[in-house]
Amino acid sequence: MRRPFADNPRVATMNVDRSERGPSRRSSLAARAGSSFGTIPPTALVLLGIVSVQVGSALAKHLFTEVGSFGTVALRLFFAAAVLMLWWRPSPRMSRRTWTVVVGYGVTLGLMNLCFYLALARIPLGMAVTVEFLGPLAVALAGSRRWLDAFWAVLAAGGVVLLTEGGGDLDLGGLLFALAAGTCWGLYILVGAALGRRTTEGNGLALGMAVAALVAVPFGVADSGTALAQPWVLIAGLGVALLSSVIPYSLDLEALRKIPPRVFGILMSLEPAMAALIGLVVLQESLHWSQWVAVLCVVAASAGAARGSRPDA
Repeated sequence: MRRPFADNPRVATMNVDRSERGPSRRSSLAARAGSSFGTIPPTALVLLGIVSVQVGSALAKHLFTEVGSFGTVALRLFFAAAVLMLWWRPSPRMSRRTWTVVVGYGVTLGLMNLCFYLALARIPLGMAVTVEFLGPLAVALAGSRRWLDAFWAVLAAGGVVLLTEGGGDLDLGGLLFALAAGTCWGLYILVGAALGRRTTEGNGLALGMAVAALVAVPFGVADSGTALAQPWVLIAGLGVALLSSVIPYSLDLEALRKIPPRVFGILMSLEPAMAALIGLVVLQESLHWSQWVAVLCVVAASAGAARGSRPDA
């Protein structure tokens, strides 16, 4: 059973976590918090989540001049882990096999963020997200025997070719880092599904985020040192964590309660285009017309792959 884009970096564990025990006080608080979104249409929730995560990425890029890409990743994952650990208060009492999955999830998450922010420091936001999106697209198409899915794969590949041949100087390192981030994203989907089967509520997510922070923070401290302790940097880092992790997780989770994952995947396919638009408006990063066509090719391929997936049980 394929679940192409419902299991993405923002919602993988939130979507598959299931409580095997009775509802806890923490889950009831989460349910009450989620009820505040009850009057918002699910489509709007998904779009708000997309905007939130891309604005968070744009804000993160503004931090690069002060603390670098490693320092920015460290701040994002540290604060995201702190918020989630305080919210869920997960118990460390788990089997060795479950801890293996948690550690694998956290390491993959940490590497994915490090690679993505290294790419973001070198190439425009829209380009980085478009290349990174090839990871979940590959997972969606893996094992498919439909000719139409082969067309979506070719369309996405053509989009990448257009992306690399667009106007302006192209940083090959940035593209390779984005491709590495996309590879981690694909692995993240698979490990995240395993994490959801072995943990309950948001406990796996919180512990995995803590592991990811342990992976990234040493890089950030070594690269940026005391610059990370500046008050305005800490505030900006908290904002990046909220916009890029905590808020999108909450919005996506509520949306997935109301719409099928396949519909969610189609909406998520807008993310590369939204990233390019946010990059243009917030960061003044303009793309060549052929690169905009490339972004639209990847969007169309992602939406087509999600639309053609089999409904979840």
